[in-house]
Amino acid sequence: MTNPNLPALRETADAFRALHVPGRPLVLPNVWDTASARIVEEAGAAAMATTSAGVAWELGSADGDMLGRARALGAVERIAAVVHVPVSADVESGYAEDAAGVADTIRALLAAGAVGVNIEDALHGDGGGEPLRPIAEQAERIAAARAAADEAGVPLFVNARVDTFLRGVGKTEETLERAGAFLAAGADGVFVPGVVDPATVRALAEGIEGPLNVMVGPGAPSVAELAALGVARISAGSGIAQAAHAVVRRAARELLDTGTYDSLAGGLDYAELNALMGAGR
Repeated sequence: MTNPNLPALRETADAFRALHVPGRPLVLPNVWDTASARIVEEAGAAAMATTSAGVAWELGSADGDMLGRARALGAVERIAAVVHVPVSADVESGYAEDAAGVADTIRALLAAGAVGVNIEDALHGDGGGEPLRPIAEQAERIAAARAAADEAGVPLFVNARVDTFLRGVGKTEETLERAGAFLAAGADGVFVPGVVDPATVRALAEGIEGPLNVMVGPGAPSVAELAALGVARISAGSGIAQAAHAVVRRAARELLDTGTYDSLAGGLDYAELNALMGAGR
């Protein structure tokens, strides 16, 4: 059966793809539920990207391929239903044992309304002691994702995450090797979390034949500085979710330990937040 939403999904996917411009990067304050998505959209985000960690924590699970496809994509579907901008989903390593399973995840992701996906090469759990998947195996998974999207007729933006720096198992040369293989397999961009050193970022931006995505947090170069280095996409990762949960802990401890409420200062106005949540898509 033909998906009646397919033309709109194609148009949204094309719009999302066009946002990846080296030197004029797409900035993504990653979200994890419908409330954070509405708030980020209202703040002016041009697109929406989920954080797998934030989604997992919201649903009572640990990050690291522990959540599972159905629950993760259920969150993506709820987010896509309440925003007007393109949505990209972090699906960790694909919620699948093999490439065919990754293809199934992509088909489900498209049905949920997402037009972008992050697929990482990190191994979690029983990875035989190896921190990353072999290049050929990960390339096969990327190719399966590409083929599934192409078969559906949606120009899904496949962002291949390379965890060499995040896992501390490689530097620029190894990262470029993996990036090249994943782009050849059908990825559209490369995400290298764990590196913000300007010289390294510039080397990656110049050496990768596709849009470079980096992850930022306190102490990282500014958006303008990263743009000047050739970055095309900037993500907050789980940082905003971590900050939000830190407020919960501070407020709870203050209320329980001292009986005061100063940690609640600066919260969003009730009426404003309630109106935003009730506005509907």
